[in-house]
Amino acid sequence: MQKTLGFLLFILAVYACACLALFLAQRSFIYFPPAKAAIQAPNTSTMAVPGAVVKVSERPLPGSKAIVYLGGNGEDVSMSLPLLDAAFPEHALYLLHYRGYTGSTGKPSEEALVADALLLFDRVAAQHAEVLVIGRSLGTGIALQVASQRPVHKLVLVTPYDSLAALAASQFPYFPVRWLLQDRYDSLRHAPQIKVPTLIVAAEHDEIIPADSTARLFARFKQGVATRTVIAGAGHNSISDSAAYIPALQWAR
Repeated sequence: MQKTLGFLLFILAVYACACLALFLAQRSFIYFPPAKAAIQAPNTSTMAVPGAVVKVSERPLPGSKAIVYLGGNGEDVSMSLPLLDAAFPEHALYLLHYRGYTGSTGKPSEEALVADALLLFDRVAAQHAEVLVIGRSLGTGIALQVASQRPVHKLVLVTPYDSLAALAASQFPYFPVRWLLQDRYDSLRHAPQIKVPTLIVAAEHDEIIPADSTARLFARFKQGVATRTVIAGAGHNSISDSAAYIPALQWAR
């Protein structure tokens, strides 16, 4: 009996240590900063934020129209410049490099990235009357929060999810992830607050975001607010390689 109890206590201790390790390392499972920028932007600027300085890649253009772009968790956002330039030739472009990503200092967290995105939106909105916000993958969770707090003109969500907590729970089913997770990106909570026209762009063969996750998010928008399109044959990371990607984005022009 004592041996059995001792073994059970040992197993519980190992499990507790594993939970602690997962808690301490959780952000290394969420954020994957690229080593360097792949493309030189036409212009760059920086924003001083609490505890960091973040970089913004820009394609300046005078006029009323602008885009704030919020990328994926492993994306060098400068790589999206050519696509956005082709899709939106009449918009000024502002692409946020998250804290700890190429050209930006600090460490990423949900609270910090949302605050930085709000600050960038305010800076862009002071110069342009119509600001379209585009979020991709992880960035959709940030974009939704921006659109729920600021007068966004339109919103585009590329390969969005319902919540990071739900995705993490499916990846680590034997751990109490919903209790451990600090950065939750609960898009389901923010979607009903969105009032501006919203486009959801999904990949037919998304190997990262399950189709039912995107479907649950779509269902949370108020009637008539969101439109959904699926890029045939595309995967999560290859969606922007599809010939249908730029035409899909141009819904927001």
